[in-house]
Amino acid sequence: MPEIDRFPYNKDKQQAFQAAQQGYEEAQGLAATIISDSASYGHQLKHLKEEVNEAYQQIENALEVASEHQRAQLERFQQDLQSIVEEVNLTE
Repeated sequence: MPEIDRFPYNKDKQQAFQAAQQGYEEAQGLAATIISDSASYGHQLKHLKEEVNEAYQQIENALEVASEHQRAQLERFQQDLQSIVEEVNLTE
């Protein structure tokens, strides 16, 4: 008989947080590589917006099950993503 996982909620919480963190880091990395005078800037910008939107969604999902410590980190992720959006909007 398979062993029953006694803490599926905690496991889900950790997986949700890790997904949000990964999405955030991907958006951050992409933002750092965009060169505004590049020929592919428009394409890069579109890709960045998709990554940021995906990261926001992952953060929202993670916030639903986050611990207090995770919640604080996730909220910082949201603030950093907001800064990226504002920075990109200024250069458009």
